[in-house]
Amino acid sequence: MTNALFVCSRNRLRSPTAEKVFSTWPGVETDSAGLNSDADVPLSLEQIDWADIIFVMEKRHRSKLSKQFRKYLNGKRVVCLDIADEYAYMQAELVTLLEKKVGRFLGSAAVSPRQAPFPQEEGKRKNFLPPSRGRGLVADTRIRLYGIFK
Repeated sequence: MTNALFVCSRNRLRSPTAEKVFSTWPGVETDSAGLNSDADVPLSLEQIDWADIIFVMEKRHRSKLSKQFRKYLNGKRVVCLDIADEYAYMQAELVTLLEKKVGRFLGSAAVSPRQAPFPQEEGKRKNFLPPSRGRGLVADTRIRLYGIFK
């Protein structure tokens, strides 16, 4: 099991998105926090101690993390993702960027549910509908990923 901690400034958009996205990956436990005093979830020593790997969104986060928690980071892997604060919570472009940048650090055993093959049944996809039919991109994505039909 890999404990992945995602850190940004205020823990409102990027790091909570990353926490949610990777919480569904097998073999990965996630948490998120912010470095600013007004963060929704301020970073704690317990989170740093728990984490196997810490992902920060920007270089300034790495610097601030080092200044505030230097003596507790000994032996911890800190990875800067270089993701600017220009995305909404769970924005599709942010999710894609996170999967691209973070996935390689979480090991080959962790496969994104978006990348996992559909369950096979006699050579046919189970719970698969053709694209759109007026439902829109979000509905199509939910159908393909989770088999949700509404």
